[in-house]
Amino acid sequence: LGGGEPHTLEEIANKFGLSRERIRQLEKEALRRLRHPRLAHNLRDYLN
Repeated sequence: LGGGEPHTLEEIANKFGLSRERIRQLEKEALRRLRHPRLAHNLRDYLN
């Protein structure tokens, strides 16, 4: 999201002291929330 280089689950897990699986779970939940119509509408308004 910051426009930098992409990172692997392993790199992110090491940075935060979590497992790759936990990072994958957090990513999945974040994407699920972003797909919610109300949140997506609010995000579009914010970005425009």
